[in-house]
Amino acid sequence: MKARLQSSSIQTRRFEACLRMPRLRKGRLRIRSARISDAPRLADLSGQLGYPTSVAEMQRRLKSIRPRHQHATFVADDPEYGVVGWIHVSAIPLLEVDLRAEVNGLVVADGQRSRGAGWLLLQSAERWARRCRCKSMSVRSNVIRDRAHLFYERHGYEHYKTQKAFRKPLVRRPQGR
Repeated sequence: MKARLQSSSIQTRRFEACLRMPRLRKGRLRIRSARISDAPRLADLSGQLGYPTSVAEMQRRLKSIRPRHQHATFVADDPEYGVVGWIHVSAIPLLEVDLRAEVNGLVVADGQRSRGAGWLLLQSAERWARRCRCKSMSVRSNVIRDRAHLFYERHGYEHYKTQKAFRKPLVRRPQGR
């Protein structure tokens, strides 16, 4: 019984470590956890990434990415421009590999790119993943995003596989009359 309690306590401390993130700064730029109040800007940036969504839907998504020890969303916040970028990272246990974190989305606003926000966001995600005991980090990037590919390679990521992505809707949408 005592061993089980100790194991549970160790697991709890690991998860709590995932939640503690120092705020990074580059000049005036601050990296912090996303808030529900950031939803309007996150929705706008999601559109810039090619995934348009409503503010209400972004709020719902932010609330739904749980548990916190498996997901983190950080924003790059500039005192003059507000939120100029975001990153969503997850650490999901898989059968085929050791615990690995994945960048699920990263975007920096048009006009704010190549100023360090993306790198600070990626550093925050990597730091979070290390605290969650992830052994590696991966990212998927559309084949048309050459600039993003160069960004990841500059920061130590290696292109290791090319694959096709498949999607199937599971909910039927009502057809217009």
